[in-house]
Amino acid sequence: MIWSFNFLSQHRSEIYSLTLDHIFLVGSSIFLALCIGLPLGIVLTRQASLQKWVLGSANVVQTIPSLALFGFLLPAPWLGVRADRIAITALTLYALLPIIRNTFVGITGVDPVLRETAIGMGLTDRQLLFQLELPLASSVILAGLRVATVTCVGVATIAAAIGAGGLGELIFRGVATVDNSLILSGAIPAALLAVTADLGLGLIERWLRPPVQTA
Repeated sequence: MIWSFNFLSQHRSEIYSLTLDHIFLVGSSIFLALCIGLPLGIVLTRQASLQKWVLGSANVVQTIPSLALFGFLLPAPWLGVRADRIAITALTLYALLPIIRNTFVGITGVDPVLRETAIGMGLTDRQLLFQLELPLASSVILAGLRVATVTCVGVATIAAAIGAGGLGELIFRGVATVDNSLILSGAIPAALLAVTADLGLGLIERWLRPPVQTA
């Protein structure tokens, strides 16, 4: 542990700055993925014909290695101007699948009896969505958000390879110089970010989970 105290004291400001960069990349990506994935997941529950294409496309993105995806986006006219735009776009694409899939699964998993009762009471499709389906599916949707966030925290370290910043800079620099202190100074904060996000969203997920009804 002597390494950690000495190195952190000497590079505290740099680690703090890169951690903020990492949080910015992940936070921006998750926000965009929610803005895109949540509506798409809802649309899939209303348009069954789109399920194969949307989920299939999101699955294909997941199979592309992260570094390769960053490379594919480099020639893009607007994105290629700034590395952080490429990183956020790539991370958003990686975060889409769990959000879309869990939104779809959560809404379609609502008890049909409850849905029919709500329709019988005169609820419109919009009211049905916002007053019944989304509240009951919220814990499942949040589980997808949890997976997406943890995935993005890990993949964001690769963004340093294209100059997008983040804790990956310390890891890549450490690998290049065979310096374990640098590697750990990037890997440990990244792991702590992932664990913190996972635990925090997990607590919210359990809080939103509907209580189990016993006979």
